[in-house]
Amino acid sequence: MIFHVLTIFPEFFEGPFAHGVVKRGRDSGLLEIRIHNLRDWTSDRHKTVDDRPFGGGEGMVLKPEPVFLAVESIWPERTPGQRVLLSSAQGRLFGQAMANQLSAEQELLLICGRYEGVDERVAEHLADDEISIGNYVLSGGELAAAVVIDTVARLLPGVLGNETSAAFESFQETGHGGGLLDCPHWTRPAEFRGWKAPEVLLNGNHEEIRRFRREAAREKTARLRPDLLK
Repeated sequence: MIFHVLTIFPEFFEGPFAHGVVKRGRDSGLLEIRIHNLRDWTSDRHKTVDDRPFGGGEGMVLKPEPVFLAVESIWPERTPGQRVLLSSAQGRLFGQAMANQLSAEQELLLICGRYEGVDERVAEHLADDEISIGNYVLSGGELAAAVVIDTVARLLPGVLGNETSAAFESFQETGHGGGLLDCPHWTRPAEFRGWKAPEVLLNGNHEEIRRFRREAAREKTARLRPDLLK
């Protein structure tokens, strides 16, 4: 899969993708990340990408011209497997189900919003979807783009190494979770400062371990995220 990121701060992405599974995926050729500077598609000497909003108000708004030119230059002819995502506080809430869907695409292009927002014509006529990573406001869409890429990249075949790892994580409908939180985990030592790991995890009975993990996952979900039980 190829990820494209359109941003006015390309240097931001020098860090997030230089570690962990995303880096291993890039190094092994399973995914590619291309960072594009939005200012490359401006025509004035100041490389202006924003302007004051019509009707007045606080802040500045990203202009539509450079965004449209950039996307149309990156993808002169869009194909069904190429999807444009606009990061926005007003967008649909990004979650594991959406990440699963996006992992089936061939290429994703993420437009990083900035300032007060992006001209609405980008959302209406250019982006395939407008997404938000949470009910809060970020200074810009760069963090959101990094979150989306990391979440989707680890679902790509071969990136995690163990093909079944992602199926048993929190929020996945597959595996023992059924969309709930992942079960709690323990590791060595079996006893630490008087706190013991559950005996059932040490007895080697796989059916008992599966039952315990299902029950533990449901209990933890009820305690921390009861909304998921609905």
